[in-house]
Amino acid sequence: MIRIILFGEPGAGKGTYSAELVKKYGIPQISTGDMLRAAVKEGSELGKKAYEFMKNGELVPDPMVIEMVHNRFQQADAAHGFILDGFPRTVTQAQSLDQMLQKMKLELSAVIKIEISKETILSRLTGRRVCTNCGSTFNVVTMKPKTEGICDKCGHELIQRPDDQPDTILNRLAVYQKDTAPLIEFYRNKGLLRPIECEGPYNEALARVFGALDKLAKV
Repeated sequence: MIRIILFGEPGAGKGTYSAELVKKYGIPQISTGDMLRAAVKEGSELGKKAYEFMKNGELVPDPMVIEMVHNRFQQADAAHGFILDGFPRTVTQAQSLDQMLQKMKLELSAVIKIEISKETILSRLTGRRVCTNCGSTFNVVTMKPKTEGICDKCGHELIQRPDDQPDTILNRLAVYQKDTAPLIEFYRNKGLLRPIECEGPYNEALARVFGALDKLAKV
């Protein structure tokens, strides 16, 4: 049984790798980013509050995110393993996650840290385009749609998310360094951190991620 956190800077590829891991290991991806964006789209009370932070590239406050993750853990599929994507983002959240897992008598298998350069991140995020309907992701440089501006999967419009603008990206990276980077030391001290070099061709990087997870599955 695999219970992991995918950890890395904005644009490191956590969502993309998560989708591949879901297919291979048959465990759910729990993405706080996706859940928050869904709440914004639905216009829920949580979504309205979250949008005020997200539109400026700021982190949504801990109590809002922690409540959302706790509710997600109550769903049956999460009892058999999970991939946490986008949570925790701060040491406070990590400590709250520890408390949640202890109450549920569960343990993390590992924290996979995706290693990637700032230059690659900027290229990926400024070139990213997202489908307004199904949420599929493309990139104008590395993963172009067959028809410019149109989703290959459902034929709807592709857009650049507001938080993928260059100024907002730089702010997101600065916020990451201030608030999220301390998690590296937090999980290293727990013996859970597994850094994986993910520069270079995508398939090669994905194979390295699979290799690390296969070893955990055998433990």
